[in-house]
Amino acid sequence: MNAIYALVWFVALWKWGDWKNWEKYYPTILFFFLGDLLYQYFLSDLYPMWKYNPQGVDENIGLTHTHVFISIMLIKYPATILIYLSKFPSKRLKQLGWILLWLLIYLVNELGDRSLHLITYHNGWGFSWSILFNIVMFSLLKLHFHRPILTWLFSIVFIILLWNIFDVPTSVFR
Repeated sequence: MNAIYALVWFVALWKWGDWKNWEKYYPTILFFFLGDLLYQYFLSDLYPMWKYNPQGVDENIGLTHTHVFISIMLIKYPATILIYLSKFPSKRLKQLGWILLWLLIYLVNELGDRSLHLITYHNGWGFSWSILFNIVMFSLLKLHFHRPILTWLFSIVFIILLWNIFDVPTSVFR
């Protein structure tokens, strides 16, 4: 399954992504990476909100949650940024539609993962939280492309808010 996802994202990147100008989007790709790395470092082992559960061939060859999230970071996230930002419309109504389209893409992907038991939720997280998180994420990715410092401030506030809502214990600090 992991290889199929990777192939789909590679094809999407090749067909629609602005991969020739990847340097322009590189800071936002790193921002995206860092957000996931922070989650993985602090929460995935001690207080996970979600975990990837490789199934079938992926499980048989020994893939773990860590392998899956690394492949997502290295393939899906750059492809997302290089398509999402490069094709972002200029008119407000179309911008809203573009964000909603990407929200739908990510949520359909997650629903597929749930139906195949490739992802599980923990510690109060659920699909409705994924909806909210993805709305904020896609809004912040666009904002980061233009106003990175402001985006960092909003991100810190959002992280603190989630940290408190989910009552994350301080023991996650290693």
